Amino acid sequence: MRKIILSFLILFTTACFWQMGVAQQGKKEKKYFDWTPQQGVDKPNDKPPSRILPLIQVKGNKFINTAGDTVLFRGVAIADPDKLEQQGRWNKNLFVKVKEMGAKIVRIPVHPVPWRMRTPEKYLSLLDQAVEWSTDLRMYVDIDWHSIGNLGMELFQDPSYNTTRKETYEFWRTMAVHFKGNTTVAFFELFNEPTLFNGQLGSMTWSEWKTINENIIHLIRAYDTEKIPLVAGLDWAYDLTPIRIEPIQAEGIAYVTHPYQHKRQPPYETKWEEDFGFAASVYPVVASEFGLIDDLGEKEDYGKSIIKYLEGNGISWICWIYDPDWYPRLIESFDTFKLTSDGEFFKQALQKNLKQPNNVEQK
Repeated sequence: MRKIILSFLILFTTACFWQMGVAQQGKKEKKYFDWTPQQGVDKPNDKPPSRILPLIQVKGNKFINTAGDTVLFRGVAIADPDKLEQQGRWNKNLFVKVKEMGAKIVRIPVHPVPWRMRTPEKYLSLLDQAVEWSTDLRMYVDIDWHSIGNLGMELFQDPSYNTTRKETYEFWRTMAVHFKGNTTVAFFELFNEPTLFNGQLGSMTWSEWKTINENIIHLIRAYDTEKIPLVAGLDWAYDLTPIRIEPIQAEGIAYVTHPYQHKRQPPYETKWEEDFGFAASVYPVVASEFGLIDDLGEKEDYGKSIIKYLEGNGISWICWIYDPDWYPRLIESFDTFKLTSDGEFFKQALQKNLKQPNNVEQK
């Protein structure tokens, strides 16, 4: 009988301790709102660089500096800073090489997924370095939210481009706060390449796309009224024809086109005029991404034609891409920085136009 009673007491005691443990564990897991002041990324840069480069503004269909001189931008895109940093290639020397190409502006593509995974706060440190190096080298910066797809329905061409409208708005709010007063960052390219991919990425009218861009612009300007928003046309940022009827309702902006060779068959010029060139007579236009594609043939003829057309119509341009891994590449290797034939072509185009009257050298 004693054994039975003793066993019962042991089981009862064990059960009591187990229940107490569960209760204590429950108390530990219970969470409350943390009222501690948070140090978020939506705050100005602690050490913003001085306003070294002249502020760029929009006047009519041109970009001008503080002296009133017209500036036609010619530049080069690099790969995503997250990729470069992971490969051990994120350093000032990369920007020195871009400068040696003859670039006056560097386009920096920020992919949504690396932005999230690295965390915005840590990613901002990379962008701060890019802006500091660019300032030292007297190059302006275009920060590009590098997604491809339909932001309206949130359907995208590749997982690396996945984002949401909310994340996109938050990204630009962060950029506007962080780089306020920084004149090196001249452009905010709101969305890299909007496309419906022949309906495979859903539907979105120009009016819907227009509203999204206007929302972003209004948000940015609540914090920073100096940056120039770049708005992309549809069809992978190629087609600007809708703005003939429904232009973006905002002052001081510019439009983007990506006139890759495969978009039109030669003769190119009359078709370019119809698709995007017409806009340059009213608004500033930037061909912020294009390159030479090997498997299409006659790429040099296209290259000469597109550069001549852009220059002749006062359209700023940025070629793609100063990286050996992404295509169409301008360099063969980060070890030697040897230029590909495409790289040689664009270097000559950049160098040739360095001393043109509408490419004012910044002191």
